[in-house]
This record gives sequence, structure tokens and C-alpha cells, in this order.
Amino acid sequence: MTKRSKWMAAGGAVLFCLTAAGGQAQQLKNENLLVGMPQGFKVGFKDSKNGMNMQEFVPAAETVQNWTEMVTVQVFLSRKDLQPGPFLAAMQKQWSDGCKGSTSTAVATGKVKGYESASVLLSCPLLASTGKPETAMIKAIKGNDSFYVVQRAVRSVPTPERLEKLKKYVEEVSVCDSRLTSVPCPTVR
Repeated sequence: MTKRSKWMAAGGAVLFCLTAAGGQAQQLKNENLLVGMPQGFKVGFKDSKNGMNMQEFVPAAETVQNWTEMVTVQVFLSRKDLQPGPFLAAMQKQWSDGCKGSTSTAVATGKVKGYESASVLLSCPLLASTGKPETAMIKAIKGNDSFYVVQRAVRSVPTPERLEKLKKYVEEVSVCDSRLTSVPCPTVR
């Protein structure tokens, strides 16, 4: 990829990568999840079924079966019933059930640009299925149209600098809505 990051937008029924042809500006429509694809990453997996769109990004030389770092983006279409705190609590339980000695730390709860949001840091000292440690920073956002979850994970015990990079990435994830002046969408080039 030639750009530092590409913006991903999820609105309506499709999760897609926005790239403006010829450098012309495009305006996002309706509610969108804004999440950047890290530099040097590629789409490793993409699927839409049962009302959920999902994409996984991995470093260009890796696969979703064998990765050192992964970003997972999930959009639960029209799921107004989901709440960030309980959703992440369920993920924490699955994580602790699947990894002896795992830890979880709530990072943030509250509103992001007017949307309910929560973030959590999950750490597993040794995941049985891979034989490697795994750390993930996860953010859930309740939109007006859909429910959004973004996770950035590493298969390692991250250094403080790498952990800060995970945290910063997840903090930048947000939702915009072209129909609302309180959370306008950016123009994408």
C-alpha cells in the first residue's frame, strides 16, 4: 500500500475499503465505522453472513492462519440490542475460559463522539491452540444503526511501546454519521 493507512467504512450492508479514484474527494453516507488499515497490512479474510460483516487484516507477508499481528473488524448489522460493556464482558469470559492465567483490564468506557463505547485489554500468557502468548486490545461501539467491534492483537508479550501502539490504534476508532451534524463524517481522498 502506498498510503500510510486506508480508511475502512462500514455502512448499510457492506464493509468496504474507500479509495477515491483520481484523488477526488468522496463523502461518506449514513453511519460509518472509521478504522485505519495499518501500514504494510493486507486484507487476509473477508466475509458477510448472518447479519455480520467481518474483515481481518494481517501483515502483507502473513496469513490469517499464521500471523504475528492481526486487526479484526466486525459489524453487527442492525443490532441495536447489543451494549459495549456486556459484549466485552462476554468476550473476557471466553478469553479466560480459553487461556489459563489470562488477565483483562478495562481501558475505557463512556462515549466516543456521542456513541456508547468500551475498550478492554486482554492478555494470555500461553494460548494452548498456538503455543504462543497473545495480547488484544478491543473496542466496541454501539451505533444508531449497527454495533461495531475492532480488535488489534499480537501473538507476543508486547513491549510497553508496542502496547501503547495497540492502545492508540484502538482509541482512534470511531463512528460517524452523515445524517447527524453532531458526528459528521470526514471527506475521504
